[in-house]
Amino acid sequence: MRDETRAQRQLQIEEAAYALLGEKGYGATSMLSVARVARASNETLYRWYGDKRGLFKSMVETNARDIRAALRDAIDCGADPLASLEKVAPVLLTMLLGEKAVLLNRAAAADETGELGAALAEGGRNAVAPLIEALLRQSMESGAIRAPSAATAAEWFLGLLIGDLQIRRVIGVLPEPGADFVADRVAGALAAFRVLCANAS
Repeated sequence: MRDETRAQRQLQIEEAAYALLGEKGYGATSMLSVARVARASNETLYRWYGDKRGLFKSMVETNARDIRAALRDAIDCGADPLASLEKVAPVLLTMLLGEKAVLLNRAAAADETGELGAALAEGGRNAVAPLIEALLRQSMESGAIRAPSAATAAEWFLGLLIGDLQIRRVIGVLPEPGADFVADRVAGALAAFRVLCANAS
């Protein structure tokens, strides 16, 4: 199967999985039900994803693909770290507050096995946070910011950017924010982050 054809089929499979996740939850969503809705063979799903956890981990990774790529590019090309974060932060925040991420987090909260939560952590935060940490380490090495460690700086930045917004989205008290909200939130988070880093000992 050609790469573009496989990518298109994977997108259809993942969209089917999202639909079933919203309707039935993680526990009641099976590989067979996803295959049926996506009009794919059960064998194909197991060959491509391994198992249900692998399918949902792939969905998380797909959702975060653009952020990971942008962060890797910034690290590799040696761009100004804070300017790079300013560009990446709106994409990150929009993804985290988007319908797919909210659906995954709601389902993970209801999954008593913890399997979906583990897939979310592995394919999401555990893949993105180290890249933010690496970018901020470059900024610390250049003397642009100060922090006890790059890991702490990344925690500060993510805390200021996200806060309780995703939790409020997951419990349904915050509507999906528009571009103006995201831009204001990013500007405020970066301003506070610079002050915090300037005062760090």
